[in-house]
Amino acid sequence: MIDEIPPFFETHFNLQPLVDYWQAAADDPSSPLAPMAEQVLQRYAATPGLHGRLDDLQVLRDHRDVLDLMMTAVFPHGLRKHTYGAIYVPLRMTPAYATPPFERFFESSTLVGHTHFDAEMVERAKTMRVYHNILRAIYGIEADFALPMLFTTRDSRTGLDNYHRISIDASFCTVLTHGDTPTLSDDDVQRLLAEPLNLPLWEHHLPPDRFSLEGFTVLTATDVTDQQALSMLRHDLLQQDAMASSDHLDQLQSRLRTLLRCPELRLGLISLRRNEFDAMQQARPIGRSLLLDEGCAPDCPHSEASSYAHLFETMQPVVLSDLEQSPHDTGYEAHLKDLGFRSLLLAPLVYEDRAIGVLEVASPKAGVINELSALKLQEVIALFATALQRTLDEQEDRLQAVIKRQYTALHPVVEWRFREAAANYLDQQTDANRAQLEQIVFRDVYPLYGLTDVRGSSDHRNEAIREDLLEQLGLALAVIIEASIHRPLPILDEIGYRVERFVEELQTELNSEHEITVLDFLHRDVEPLFDHLAAVSPGVRRRIATYREALDPDLGILYRRRRDFDQSVQRINDTVGAYLDEQQETAQAMFPHYFEKYKTDGVDYNIYIGEALVEQGGFDVLYLQNLRLWQLMVHCGISWELDRLRPTLAVPLETAHLILVQHLPLSIRFRLEEKKFDVDGAYDIRYEIVKKRIDKAVVRGTGERLTQPGKIAIVYSQSREVQEYRRYVEYLQAAGYLTDAVEELELQDLQGANGLKALRVTVAPPETDDDTTLAPTRVLDAIEALPIASESE
Repeated sequence: MIDEIPPFFETHFNLQPLVDYWQAAADDPSSPLAPMAEQVLQRYAATPGLHGRLDDLQVLRDHRDVLDLMMTAVFPHGLRKHTYGAIYVPLRMTPAYATPPFERFFESSTLVGHTHFDAEMVERAKTMRVYHNILRAIYGIEADFALPMLFTTRDSRTGLDNYHRISIDASFCTVLTHGDTPTLSDDDVQRLLAEPLNLPLWEHHLPPDRFSLEGFTVLTATDVTDQQALSMLRHDLLQQDAMASSDHLDQLQSRLRTLLRCPELRLGLISLRRNEFDAMQQARPIGRSLLLDEGCAPDCPHSEASSYAHLFETMQPVVLSDLEQSPHDTGYEAHLKDLGFRSLLLAPLVYEDRAIGVLEVASPKAGVINELSALKLQEVIALFATALQRTLDEQEDRLQAVIKRQYTALHPVVEWRFREAAANYLDQQTDANRAQLEQIVFRDVYPLYGLTDVRGSSDHRNEAIREDLLEQLGLALAVIIEASIHRPLPILDEIGYRVERFVEELQTELNSEHEITVLDFLHRDVEPLFDHLAAVSPGVRRRIATYREALDPDLGILYRRRRDFDQSVQRINDTVGAYLDEQQETAQAMFPHYFEKYKTDGVDYNIYIGEALVEQGGFDVLYLQNLRLWQLMVHCGISWELDRLRPTLAVPLETAHLILVQHLPLSIRFRLEEKKFDVDGAYDIRYEIVKKRIDKAVVRGTGERLTQPGKIAIVYSQSREVQEYRRYVEYLQAAGYLTDAVEELELQDLQGANGLKALRVTVAPPETDDDTTLAPTRVLDAIEALPIASESE
């Protein structure tokens, strides 16, 4: 199954441990196996080619009939046709004997990889397992070393992945010693057990040339494809961008194909505006749909009799295992049959008691999609609904952004230019060959860019995930401990040990695999036990109830601190966004300009101002300076607003502020494909590059992040720019917006942007707790107090 690597220990294949098992059965007159054991031993005795060490495994194939009989002790005859099992030379990966299912399956499949470990780790695990067996067999020390091995194979006929959990049993493998047995002190044993993967340490205390292995190991493979496919589906659907692109939908479709064992399966997703069947006429595909393959529903005079209408009547999954025999025979079903589909499953996607969409799963083969398919999908349909709602929310945000950009563009500041372009287009339509939309470009406009960033958002998010996982593991461990008190079972101790191992790992760090690994373990190995354990005692039932009450009903996981973090970021974004919108009304009244903002882990925005944007003209550098001063004051106001907000947040996140200065004007072009303005021209692209990278800038020579809580970083590249902003800073210090501290910094070069510098100023506390508004008269007073530069300077 993996590349052969020379074993760490001397190993020999020998059937003697199996012969000893049969001999013990024959010697026990009370054993029901005694008569059969006698027969096995007689057949073995009559086959000397199977005696002793067997270096040439061909002899096993020559005596397959005898070996089949002997192996009934390892693979019961009644289960051989269904068991994926094989025996191996110890530490070797070439099977010496295999059950028929094992041979058939692995002959028709290709090993794709180990889900959790690479080949080197697998080899080390095999060696460390032997060392732990030596402790147990030679020194009488109970020690176990078992890593979960999950192998992925790909069926060469279907192309589908299969997942098998591998178990290795060394019951028929004997440890032999050579020469003096190494002596181990109690301290040696404790250190070895404390470092189970430290191969050099084990080799030092237990030299491999002092031991050898004789017999064989037994490998069994348990098909866990359904569980693994469900686990990966859960993981994918919990991602923020689960349905954001064709690639993501392809991945969801691939997971469903594996789960339902249908390589031709097709996935479709429909979003609805209203919770009723009539909404199908305005329904939209999310990435792709089977029924809405052309973007809208096909003509269907009797749509109320369709399977889709029945779905809304029952709000339960609809399964049509053969569309040719379907009780629903309308234009919708005819359309699906024309597309080549023969079996179909429809499931309502319900979020907060409202149908928001339809999940479509279909196959070109009749009978492939059936009632069993619906049962398998039942566990993830709610997650599909949650992922769809998240996608719809994101689409709504983008839609509102597009609408706002469009209608902001139609604000009087630029509406005239769009009207002019449309009029020109209509005039050109008299000559169809000449009719085309002209490019809308505004030249020589001044950009202003600002950012309020949530500091350390990735670290906070990871810490929230880690703490939620630790709490969920703690609640699970409480159930296991309570159950063990009332019904001591070794398997409960083993599960408790694994829970504690995860807790220990998470107390140290959270890596990219921990979340899915821990949740998979809880969903697969722990939670399925609860219904059975609930019968053990009232105390166990209470612990289980506590565990289940702690879980989010939609996600099926503990989602407290992460919800607190997400909600805290949302409140910050909402506060900053609302404050900017409020202050924009004042700024637009001073002089019209273009404004757009974006929300991520914080809020950033673009402003463009200039003569080309205004139909009647009238622009003066006064208004540019006014807007730059206004921008500084707004960031002070944002800082005050967030200082007031921070004590009320579930997670008291800190924020930092940044302003990027661009002294020279540039050109912006309206991108029809993206329905937004963007900078135009190769030279001006540098400004966009700096915008995308400046929030990660660090101070040259120190490694310190430029953006710091409670401060505003003003990034510039030209000396003239900083002279202007020093005047603004001096005024705002006198007006009580900023403290006297001003840092002048050089920044580490960024890719594509060198020579950047910055002023970093500290926001002063407001005069009163309620003083977080800006006084427009102060701005005018400030402008009057400044020596206004002319364009010719």
